[in-house]
Amino acid sequence: MESRVLSRATTFGALPCHRKPSPRENAAVSFVSARLIGAVSEGGNLIWGRQLRPALLLEASPLKREILRPCLAAASSPTEGNDSAGDAKVAPLGFFDKYPAILTGFFFFMWYFLNVIFNIMNKKIYNYFPYPYFVSVVHLGVGVVYCLISWAVGLPKRAPIDSNLLKLLIPVAVCHALGHVTSNVSFAAVAVSFTHTIKALEPFFNASASQFILGQSIPLSLWLSLAPVVLGVSMASLTELSFNWTGFISAMISNISFTYRSIYSKKAMTDMDSTNLYAYISIIALLVCIPPALIVEGPQLIKYGFNDAIAKVGLVKFVSDLFWVGLFYHLYNQVHLFSLLSIVTYGSMAL
Repeated sequence: MESRVLSRATTFGALPCHRKPSPRENAAVSFVSARLIGAVSEGGNLIWGRQLRPALLLEASPLKREILRPCLAAASSPTEGNDSAGDAKVAPLGFFDKYPAILTGFFFFMWYFLNVIFNIMNKKIYNYFPYPYFVSVVHLGVGVVYCLISWAVGLPKRAPIDSNLLKLLIPVAVCHALGHVTSNVSFAAVAVSFTHTIKALEPFFNASASQFILGQSIPLSLWLSLAPVVLGVSMASLTELSFNWTGFISAMISNISFTYRSIYSKKAMTDMDSTNLYAYISIIALLVCIPPALIVEGPQLIKYGFNDAIAKVGLVKFVSDLFWVGLFYHLYNQVHLFSLLSIVTYGSMAL
């Protein structure tokens, strides 16, 4: 997919022009080609097999349009000497190409909206079915089924994976699985608001890992900006009515797990699109979560877990609740990836 976008971005260099460009125009053309290639190869910002905002940089200035328009006209003309070649126009940009901030804002809105629905439904399930290990498996299982159906219908087409990429993704998936399970253990043990309060420390853990593990220099201003977050979480923990050590420690382990997931994700940078990438991570994470769920909660579920839940809410509601909470979990994580890639693409194109 990257080669397809790169080929489209570099076509302009091969098109014939009717006039010899000036040194200033030569510099501008070189700059355009270099920026287009860099935007794809550095970020790998492909979603559903395409860039979010292609050709935004080409429209950045009138000078670039003036240079590119004769080249495009020559390519579209049946003969090089046709006088109508100069009248060709660049294809108009789409709405989201002109206003990329709207697309980014939409992704963020949907991310928060789906996340809120997931949290509400998740806590309701724990009120009558307090088995976080099994529920975590259901979350990932529904997502994996969603991905398999998407692959079956070709939306998107399944990207091939080799042993080298698999080795890079396994640590990411293991950290993802551990962080997800411990988050659900915390959700089941304490109030959802308290779990999210503890998870607000994740930027602090990310900064600490970048400083002391990756060796990156973190400026003092960033540490000072994180100090109120640490102080606020400490005060909230001391005054939380639903506080218990199981919920607190589980949320902290979740923070550490997701921090290491970020570290391993940087080492596993790939040009695979986000949908396929998250599908493979979900499959591996599901395989990681199944054994501890069977060991920790399997006997209890068989004896009375399922029967108690069905007796309280009925079989149809129990199954439908598990299905919908798993679907919303997968969708909000997928939209989260779209949001991040949208920011990266918008930022690279705006430079």
